[in-house]
Amino acid sequence: MTSGDTQIKYDHSMLGVEYDVGPFPVTRDMIVDFALSTGETDPRYLDEVSSPDSEHCEIIAPPTFCNVFSLGVERPDIKLDFGDLDFFAGQSIECLAPVRPGDTIYGTTKLKTVYPKTGRSGMMVFAVWQTNLMNQAGEMVALVEESYVRRKRGKE
Repeated sequence: MTSGDTQIKYDHSMLGVEYDVGPFPVTRDMIVDFALSTGETDPRYLDEVSSPDSEHCEIIAPPTFCNVFSLGVERPDIKLDFGDLDFFAGQSIECLAPVRPGDTIYGTTKLKTVYPKTGRSGMMVFAVWQTNLMNQAGEMVALVEESYVRRKRGKE
């Protein structure tokens, strides 16, 4: 395998193809439960009465709340022909607008890139997915990028 991704065996036709995700209805209980589970104490995320910074004195979701939606996304198999060990390699979330109770989140996900990298455990192949999340008004609320890695068990 060389450093050019054309040598990695996977379904290259899937690069950049957008797949619909959602709908994900958002409730007040979901937001509060998520905030509590992450140890959040900011009243903007827990109590609408004590939330003067949020519009209309209602709670808003914590910035990492959009992680809930990306966990529920089923992505197509890219038919990667490499290795026998898969794992999650990381995530970044760029929050662009607040998520509120009553919102319904929709979006698209696409395979952004596939690339090889050599690490201490040998050759690995990374697949990076980008998910754009919007609310029911079409306002972009978050961009989520997730990386997954596949490698062979043990060193090459």
